[in-house]
Amino acid sequence: MATTATLERAPLGERELIVLMAMLMSLQAFGIDSMLPALGAIADDLGAGGNNRQLVIGAYFLGAGLGAVFPGAFADRFGRRPVLAFALVCYIVLSAACAMATNFTMLVAFRLLQGLCCASLAVVPAAIVRDYVGGDRMARMMSLIMMVFLVVPILAPFVGQVILNLAGWRAIFWVMALVGGGVAFWVWLRLPESLTPENRQEIRAATILKNMGAALSVRGAIGYVIGSALVFGSLFGFLNSAQQLIGESFGAGDNFAFIFGGAVLGMVLANFTNSRIVERFGARRVSHAALFVFIVVAIVQLISASQPDQSLWQFVPLLSASMACLGFIGANFSSIAMQPFQHIAGAASSAQTSLRMITGAVLGSAIGYAYDGTARPLAIAMLSCALLALAVVLFSERGKLFGRRQAG
Repeated sequence: MATTATLERAPLGERELIVLMAMLMSLQAFGIDSMLPALGAIADDLGAGGNNRQLVIGAYFLGAGLGAVFPGAFADRFGRRPVLAFALVCYIVLSAACAMATNFTMLVAFRLLQGLCCASLAVVPAAIVRDYVGGDRMARMMSLIMMVFLVVPILAPFVGQVILNLAGWRAIFWVMALVGGGVAFWVWLRLPESLTPENRQEIRAATILKNMGAALSVRGAIGYVIGSALVFGSLFGFLNSAQQLIGESFGAGDNFAFIFGGAVLGMVLANFTNSRIVERFGARRVSHAALFVFIVVAIVQLISASQPDQSLWQFVPLLSASMACLGFIGANFSSIAMQPFQHIAGAASSAQTSLRMITGAVLGSAIGYAYDGTARPLAIAMLSCALLALAVVLFSERGKLFGRRQAG
């Protein structure tokens, strides 16, 4: 007979926490990036003309942004586990619904609803990490989470392409449901509740609005929220138009998964490097330097894209360099923005994630719809977003960059 001791769960260590948080976040990425090779097939099968195929991606982004407003407050009141459980069930059920969609409008509606209901998969992990750690240590942990998380965007197009070739685009959604079930079981089995009793917040409209307003009104944080929304909005624009740009403009559709995965690899390496240096140099110094490099790369990308004969092998290295810069920006900007809000981590993560996702979705859709058969609209957007990001970060830092790291 099993003893009480053998039935007790072993404590969740830092490595398992990192991997589990990455897997929760990666469900969102898998639901997007595995679709990319299939957008053409979906458009042909369900009669989506022109750039409308991008709505399969854009609707999910928009839903995730709108949905991110709500889960943080509930996570601050009822705990992290129940909110995650709801999102995981919705992820599984709505993936199955997408697989059975009979027309393009229905598919887009299910994707929008899936983004709305599953938004806490992007919100709650950051709150859980903030429950455990703060300061540059949080930036280090978020970098490691992002490093593991980014393995999924590398592999997802390969997986999507294989499934598409073997069983058609609908099977991709069935695999999404299966993967979601596996992660849900892991959460149920291993993830403890990290919200402490003293940090529980009441579910009152005034309290929620006060907490979320605080998360978006602190000068030292808001510039980093908007800045990350802008630079990642340009990335969302690439995701929306990637299949057309790589597959049609550059005629490399058969190698789409390899090219996309290679570009994302730069972000993985950047996050790994960031995890090793951020506690030494500080999140501000590292991310500010990366933002300046991003601007320089965007300028070169615009010059290259303005040439009438830009080749794939001119475009891809510059895109990879831009993504590598985002690897140094994303986790650091997010960690800096969360520093003042340990006592309302859920509400802060909701408000900040919602603003980032909605801004990114709108920008990404606009950039995607501006696709004209070349990489020039994307290059213009990347440079514009980077310069605006620099402006808002300067606002948060009162005009002084590369400041000292702050303890958390």
